[in-house]
Amino acid sequence: MPGMQNGVSLMRQSNLLVAAVDDDRRVRESVQSVLESAGYEAVTFESAETFLLSGALSRVTCVIADVRLPGMNGTELQRLIRRERRQLPVILITAHDDDDIRQQALRDGAVAFLVKPFDGGELLEHVAQATNYS
Repeated sequence: MPGMQNGVSLMRQSNLLVAAVDDDRRVRESVQSVLESAGYEAVTFESAETFLLSGALSRVTCVIADVRLPGMNGTELQRLIRRERRQLPVILITAHDDDDIRQQALRDGAVAFLVKPFDGGELLEHVAQATNYS
């Protein structure tokens, strides 16, 4: 269907800024590409600290973060975000599925917990639901 990407309207996301935080450049590039192909504006960061120092926290509408980051990890970033911007949706991604970490992240308010490699369409569905643009 024209104007649609994986069932998500391209027109409705153009003003939504999504941040992807992952220490793997290839993952950052892939996530950015998937988001931009669906009409989102995307910014990427190699660490939680870089993201926080950028000032993007006040502007983003969703954060996608790797669980295992050097320095501040993804679950620590999620907790900080919950303190600073309680309603900001966080999607956690990981290459190391751990049920305890998954359950704690979801209890702490993560809107999704995806295991790499994940499907781009699945990521877009979670971003759309989290930003109320499904």
